[in-house]
Amino acid sequence: MVYKNLYNRLFLSLIFFAIYFLALNNKNLLFIFGSFIYLFVLYEVIKNFKKLFIYALFYLFLSYFCFALYLLISYEYLVFNVFVFTIILFDSFSYLSGKVLGKIFIFKFISPKKTLEGYLGGVFFTNISLIFYYSIYTEIYIDNLITLINSIIFFSILGDLIESYFKRKNNIKDSSKYLPGHGGYFDRFDSFIASIIMLSVFSLF
Repeated sequence: MVYKNLYNRLFLSLIFFAIYFLALNNKNLLFIFGSFIYLFVLYEVIKNFKKLFIYALFYLFLSYFCFALYLLISYEYLVFNVFVFTIILFDSFSYLSGKVLGKIFIFKFISPKKTLEGYLGGVFFTNISLIFYYSIYTEIYIDNLITLINSIIFFSILGDLIESYFKRKNNIKDSSKYLPGHGGYFDRFDSFIASIIMLSVFSLF
């Protein structure tokens, strides 16, 4: 993920947040918003991912199918909110922890900037933040919440590594340049693309 152009990054993030909160209580709007994101990712895959193209395409369509299935059958406002904020917080806390404490680099052959300290800091602070918030302001079972949070975190890491692997095989740094400060849509939503598969299965079973 690219951490430059801070103002552009913040501005675009605010736009996404505004659209998300407007769509949160309306599954149809949420589906339309998500579909546009998947469409942009699909364009990036077709344009830039020449190697492993079929695998990337299958992965994307599987994720989109699970996204649509979740909205159709299992959508819950509270659970989806936990889902989205787990991804956001884990990404942010991992980056900050890695910047301050990161020394042990892991997954060098796929994503060379990821550190063990970054991941551990992300896991710890994401759990603390969400457990504290949801235990105060909502009625939710803590054991279920912890299971959900850490399942999302695991698949967020997996999603990031999968997308990084596709990029490395295609010798590109970013999936595109369409989101200043973020890279591309695949870069920005890599964790979501993997985690929504887990959430769909998690919600059904």
